[in-house]
Amino acid sequence: MKKTSSTIRDVAAAAGVSVTTVSKFINHAQRFSPPVEARVQAAIDELGYRSNPLARSMITGETRTIGLAILDILNPHFTSIVKGANRVALQHDYTLLLVDTEESQDHEQVLIEALAQRVDGVIVSSRMPEQSVQWMLELHKPVVLFGRNHHFPIPSVGTDSYLASYMLARHLLNQGHRSIAYVGFGQSRWNNERIRGVQACLAEQGLSASVYDAQAASPQGGERACSSIMLGPNRPDAVICYNDLIALGFIKAARALGFSLPQDVSIAGFDNVPYGEYASPALTTVDLQSEKMGEIAMLKLIDALAGKNDTEYSLLEPRLVVRDSTMRRAGASASEDASAARAIPIRKGTSR
Repeated sequence: MKKTSSTIRDVAAAAGVSVTTVSKFINHAQRFSPPVEARVQAAIDELGYRSNPLARSMITGETRTIGLAILDILNPHFTSIVKGANRVALQHDYTLLLVDTEESQDHEQVLIEALAQRVDGVIVSSRMPEQSVQWMLELHKPVVLFGRNHHFPIPSVGTDSYLASYMLARHLLNQGHRSIAYVGFGQSRWNNERIRGVQACLAEQGLSASVYDAQAASPQGGERACSSIMLGPNRPDAVICYNDLIALGFIKAARALGFSLPQDVSIAGFDNVPYGEYASPALTTVDLQSEKMGEIAMLKLIDALAGKNDTEYSLLEPRLVVRDSTMRRAGASASEDASAARAIPIRKGTSR
C-alpha cells in the first residue's frame, strides 16, 4: 500500500541505500550502477514518492522556473507570447512564473527584480528606453529581451517594426489612399520605428502621414482618439493604428459617429490578435508572429542557462494580413494592387 507522504528517508530505507544516494539520483546529480538505480526507482514507484521542489532547489541551486514579465495580460499579443514561451518551457521541464507590469515604467524595475529572485532566468518585455536597462545585467541571472537593444549585450528577439509599418502604408497607397493618419502609442519603444516606416513609404509618393497619439495601447485609447481625428478639419481616408486593440476601439467609435467602414475610412493595425478576424469589418493587420516570438525567447533563455553566451538578436518577418477593414478607393487600379501583392508577403484573411 502506497504511503501518502513518503519521504526521501523512506525511499532510501526501501531501496537499501543512503539518503545521499537517493537525493543525487532524483536530482540527476550522479549516475549509479543499473541495479542500484533500479532499486531506487522501484522504491520511488512503490511508495509514491514525489520530490519537493524547494528541497531540490536548495540542493541544485535551480528552481526549474523561468520568469516572464509582460506589459499587459489583457492584450492578446502578450498572451500569445506567453503561450509560445510556456509551450517550450514545458518541453524542457521548466515552469513559467508570470508578472504583468501593467504598462508602467514606474513598476517595471521593482517587479522584475523581485521576479528574478524566484527564478533561474527572466524574459522581459519593457517600456524602458534601451539605455535604461543596465540594471538587468546586475540581476546575476540570464535575461532575454523582446526588441533589439543596441546598448547592452542582452539576447533578444523581435519583429521588424519599420518593415511592418512600411508594408501597411504601401498596401494602403496601392489601394488609392492618399490621406493617411498614424495613431501611435508614444510610450512604446517601437512606436518611432513604425512612424518611420509609414513616413518613408509615403515620402516615396511625395506624401506625409498625420501622426497622433492614442495615450493608451488599448481599445479605449482608440475610442478616445477617434473623434478628434475623424471630425477634425483634415479627416483621413485611411488610418494605421499602433496595434489591433487601438484599431478595434477606433472602428467602434467611428461607426458610432456615423461613418461607414471601410467606405469612408480604411483601418489597419498590428499584431494579428485572434479576434481581429471576427470584428466588423474584419481587421487588416500585420502578423508579428507573437507565439513564435515567445518560443524563440524561451529557447534563448534555456541556451543561456546551459552556458551558451549568445547575444544575437533574432528578427522575425512581419506578414501582412488583408481583411475587410481596408478597401480600394476610386482611382486605384487592380494592376497596382496585384503588383503590391507580389512585392509584399501577404496572407489573405488568415489568422495567427
